[in-house]
Amino acid sequence: MVLQEIAIKNFFLTLSKWNFEIDFEMNQIDDCRIIQLPRITDPRGNLSFIEGGRHIPFDIKRVYYLYDVPGGADRGSHAHKNLQQFIIAMSGSFDVNLDDGKNKQRFHLNRSYYGLYVCPMMWRKLDNFSSGAVCLVLASDYYDESDYIRDYDEFLKLAGMQRT
Repeated sequence: MVLQEIAIKNFFLTLSKWNFEIDFEMNQIDDCRIIQLPRITDPRGNLSFIEGGRHIPFDIKRVYYLYDVPGGADRGSHAHKNLQQFIIAMSGSFDVNLDDGKNKQRFHLNRSYYGLYVCPMMWRKLDNFSSGAVCLVLASDYYDESDYIRDYDEFLKLAGMQRT
């Protein structure tokens, strides 16, 4: 009986993984969105917080931040096969340019109490950094170089698009 229960659990784990892999190719730019974070205002200073799986649609496994970005420089210019991210302007401002292979959209981030959810298979480029800007990124998984797509033509091929 125990072996049968394990086999059934493994079947559903495999099935759910299969469904996820099918879904990630279907992501569209409309799946990315600005998410408002809880905000507690206080004369002594405001407080915002993020709980993975509650305020953003994934559990947080990695956090990193960009800072001291020189004027005119950009960051990103890649996509992820499976990784989900939540990007916040902790200080200053910058733009996040998203591209699903068919449609493009620019988001201007300049407040620490909201951020941009970026789903898998979305080409992203960050630019227009203000002086002193700090970009905080929450990620759904640990660093894995094999999850990166660094060539735009390869991205378009994987997304089922062709360069026009």
